[in-house]
Amino acid sequence: MSIELLAPAGNKEKLITALDFGADAVYMGLTSYSLRKNAGNFDPAELEEIGRIKNQYGNKRLYCTMNILFSQQQIEEVKDFLPLLKDSPFDAFIVTDLGLASLMKKYLPDKELHLSTQASCINSEAAKLYHSLGFSRIILGREASLDDIRRIKDAAPELELEAFVHGAMCMSYSGRCMLSSFLTGRSANQGDCSHTCRWNYRLHYALEEEERKGVYLPIEEEDGYTTILSSKDLCMIDHLDDLVASGLSSLKIEGRMKSIYYIALVTRAYRKALDKAEDWKLYRDDLFNVSHREYSTGFFYGHDAVDVNDIDKPTSYGYQREYLFLGTVGNEVDSGVWEVNIKNQIRKGKPVEYIGSDVYRIEDDSFTLLDGDFKETEKLDHGKKGYIKTDRPMKKGYILRSEADIKTIN
Repeated sequence: MSIELLAPAGNKEKLITALDFGADAVYMGLTSYSLRKNAGNFDPAELEEIGRIKNQYGNKRLYCTMNILFSQQQIEEVKDFLPLLKDSPFDAFIVTDLGLASLMKKYLPDKELHLSTQASCINSEAAKLYHSLGFSRIILGREASLDDIRRIKDAAPELELEAFVHGAMCMSYSGRCMLSSFLTGRSANQGDCSHTCRWNYRLHYALEEEERKGVYLPIEEEDGYTTILSSKDLCMIDHLDDLVASGLSSLKIEGRMKSIYYIALVTRAYRKALDKAEDWKLYRDDLFNVSHREYSTGFFYGHDAVDVNDIDKPTSYGYQREYLFLGTVGNEVDSGVWEVNIKNQIRKGKPVEYIGSDVYRIEDDSFTLLDGDFKETEKLDHGKKGYIKTDRPMKKGYILRSEADIKTIN
């Protein structure tokens, strides 16, 4: 089987975007039992519509995340919930809790089981054991190196292996973190992480570890605060041949809570690179135009550090952003007049770009903005109905963006 490009979807609009921009498969969570509780997610009542969307795209696959660690009350409740998913459009369920896996085999025997990265599976013996328990795919912990992946695949050649290749990494081992729960009462293991590792902190004394006198942690401070726990972001687009050669079946993009703009650009870049498009590096460079922290290759090339083979060297450890996501293009309501789903203010006179799965970008500085009553206006704001009139070639689903006024945000 050819390697799968797996993209995230936090809601229906993101699902469509991921499929439009080149994903082979999409993973998503329901409103309950997902480790991205605040991603928007999907209500069971939406499953019929999700199925219709899936059917429009042919052989695409959908995976449902139910990867929290279940309490006794939750495991009892889910017994009544699982039968509702028998005819769902999901091809597989992503699971951490072995109790839930057992119930899945009972209530949903025809659905595949994928082991969540939360299970921290990073060795061949564990992989073989999970396979014997009915898992067809292992989503490896981010700590697994390319050499580890090859060894696991050699030991269990019939087992599918999936790995995160782009997006945020956790400062804790495979996401098993108690920091959020300790500081905010919101459990990361119940899908409610407050991302406390990415908060800004102010130091009142030098950061020195007791057993290493005179050795100080490097700290970069902005406006009196710094991020001392925040990890770099993962980006393996320059190393896809190594990933394919390692035996992986699926390359996973992180980001169910990220924007449509992020999903579109990242999915498109990896699609172009995997397909070895002649101009793939043009799309690769666009990865620097979405919000991100300093990129790295994570643990793929060793366990000593996560900053091996950095692919950029920003001047700040905050988010890097070069463009502002303005919205998405809807239906054409008249010749050259398009609906706009507005996410950030669009201003007359400030050039915009349209990007799509089939075009890198189309620049436009001569468009006209129309309000909900089709009257010309100087600006369109989020939450309001509006249209854009242009002579540029457009399609429904295109993304609108403009250069950001602020290049770096924390």
